[in-house]
Amino acid sequence: MNLAHDFHLTLKFLGEISPEKAEAVKNCLGRVKFRSFSAAIAGIGVFPSEDYVRVVWAGIEPEDSVVQLQQKIDGALEKEFPKEKGFKPHLTLARVKLVSDKGLFKRQLPQVQLKRVNFEVKEFRLRKSTLIREGAAYEDLAVYGLG
Repeated sequence: MNLAHDFHLTLKFLGEISPEKAEAVKNCLGRVKFRSFSAAIAGIGVFPSEDYVRVVWAGIEPEDSVVQLQQKIDGALEKEFPKEKGFKPHLTLARVKLVSDKGLFKRQLPQVQLKRVNFEVKEFRLRKSTLIREGAAYEDLAVYGLG
């Protein structure tokens, strides 16, 4: 399992869908046009709150370019899926089952320093995830480039 390869930015979570619906999604996403943009991994945070941590994430800057792409994807799929509410561009770093010392966690989280990594967004992918013992295995169903 290549953990670095498994990090991804979820622009739209579709849940479990049939192969027929996946084909319809592929066609809809093929109509999404966007320009490449530069972004960077920056900052760290948690969902849903520091008092009830379920996900530790790395932020993406600038958010506006990612949000614009996400909104285009949302619009392309609006007939089949509900629109996202409160989309926050992020990379999931860890899923948390239990924080035994919340006070210590809250004190240490702001001290975590992530290396700023710049990258170019030139494509997005329709990915299938399959839960396995080690976590999730990902498979690209389609790749969409610039348009």
